[in-house]
Amino acid sequence: MPPRHRERHVTSRIGWLRAAVLGANDGIVSTASLVLGVAAAHAGHANVILAGVSGLVAGAGAMAAGEYVSVHSQADAENAELERERAELEADDKAERKELTAIYVGRGLDQDLAAQVADQLMAHDALGAHARDELGISETLTARPIQAALASAASFAFGAAMPLGVAMFVPERRIVGCVAGTSLVFLWGLGALAARVGGAEYRPAALRVTFWGALAMALTAGVGALSGRII
Repeated sequence: MPPRHRERHVTSRIGWLRAAVLGANDGIVSTASLVLGVAAAHAGHANVILAGVSGLVAGAGAMAAGEYVSVHSQADAENAELERERAELEADDKAERKELTAIYVGRGLDQDLAAQVADQLMAHDALGAHARDELGISETLTARPIQAALASAASFAFGAAMPLGVAMFVPERRIVGCVAGTSLVFLWGLGALAARVGGAEYRPAALRVTFWGALAMALTAGVGALSGRII
């Protein structure tokens, strides 16, 4: 008996992976930028840490709330589409069968085979067939608001804790250099890890994340330094 062919796909990870990567990236960039901006303004070590902790707590809460609202809106739209499709199936089953057949013909099946496939799939799960093939809604990619919110909050806090931890344990005079340098390393690692988990090439992703993070930190540090001279 030939060995069973197994395929490993990453589509089931897309929802939580996107939220987790976005949260961790924002956690590193926003907290590191905040720490650098306050430190560049010549604030004391305690004030720098306080600003970083405040940014971590506020950011994690904002990420969770924003992600929940955003993904819940997507879920509401999906549910509304499913309800509309359910009503159409109840009102005119034959027209919906023809519609599904036309979709399969458009994908390359001949008319007779497409009609057979549509008949069998609708006999098994009519709403599921239309949700998947007409609306593009599947169980794998469906919106999960709570999962996305928790992933975003946890990953933001994790990402924010890295530059904040560095700031806590280095001397005040070395905060800017140490936080900036280690944060770039963290961002590179995050981009590479996310690409690997998602099955993509890691170098472009890591470079992209690092570049935009470096730009954000540089701008914030510049504003902080300018404010420290003016105030």
